[in-house]
Amino acid sequence: MRFEWHYEGPPLKLGAFLRQQGFSRAQLKKLHYQGGFIFVNKRQRNTAYGIRTGDRILVQTAPEQAADSVVPYPHDLAICYEDDDYLVVNKPAGVASIPAIGRKNDSMANMVKAYLIKTHAESQAVHVVTRLDRDTSGLMVFAKHSLAHSLLDRQLHSEAFLKQYVAIVTAKSPLPAHGWIVLPIGVSQGFYMRRIVSTTGKPSVTEYRTLAQTSQAAAVLVTLHTGRTHQIRVHFAAIGHVLFGDDLYSRQPVSFERQALHCAHLRFWQPLKKKWLDIQAPLPKDMAGLAERLQLPLRG
Repeated sequence: MRFEWHYEGPPLKLGAFLRQQGFSRAQLKKLHYQGGFIFVNKRQRNTAYGIRTGDRILVQTAPEQAADSVVPYPHDLAICYEDDDYLVVNKPAGVASIPAIGRKNDSMANMVKAYLIKTHAESQAVHVVTRLDRDTSGLMVFAKHSLAHSLLDRQLHSEAFLKQYVAIVTAKSPLPAHGWIVLPIGVSQGFYMRRIVSTTGKPSVTEYRTLAQTSQAAAVLVTLHTGRTHQIRVHFAAIGHVLFGDDLYSRQPVSFERQALHCAHLRFWQPLKKKWLDIQAPLPKDMAGLAERLQLPLRG
């Protein structure tokens, strides 16, 4: 990958400038030892070189090695956004985000690798920025190279990165129009895949707005302010509003073929293109059908 800058500022070490642009120390070492190059005003320099106003800096990174463990799986992707740095796809329910031991190589990561090969992408390494549970649908972000990945990682759990979900939950009691769930989440001692509200857990914050509700169900727009495993499912179960179809956190499974949860909206700063991205994925047919059966007026 090739990156260029026109430097304007006080005298500064080249390495410090590149770290400001998002390069980690490990990435700078790769530039030195694995075939990358750094040029200032068309002359090759090392990271200790001092740069000044007016200098033109060019970085050519070493080719990224794609992991052999991720086998390409050709499959149609629902692409919601794509540029040189990021790929955002609408994941269907029932598909894993990444490969797992003992399972088929048909995860979203496998599909994206096949897509990168098909489109002759400069890097065919798969960088998963955001994940979703197998039975959660919606928007997933992949980076196309390591710098794009590390830059977006800095935003993930900040106010700059907005991630919103639509969930359909049971509603034995009315939900307020706007609410917060602030409960720490930890790992269950008896079942490592299950998460629980625990005083020894990590701080976890979920915000929601009620989109529609009846005496039996509610549709909510959920904004995550922390990124714990199963956070939405655990938090709503903890306040007595379990997600439809969530047989892991419901004592009495609620009829639906998967947890009724969809990542519907992402907004983040594209750090290399210097612009905001606002991406939406419509409600999938199964959740739209559930909302209709429950008489919750939602648009698909």
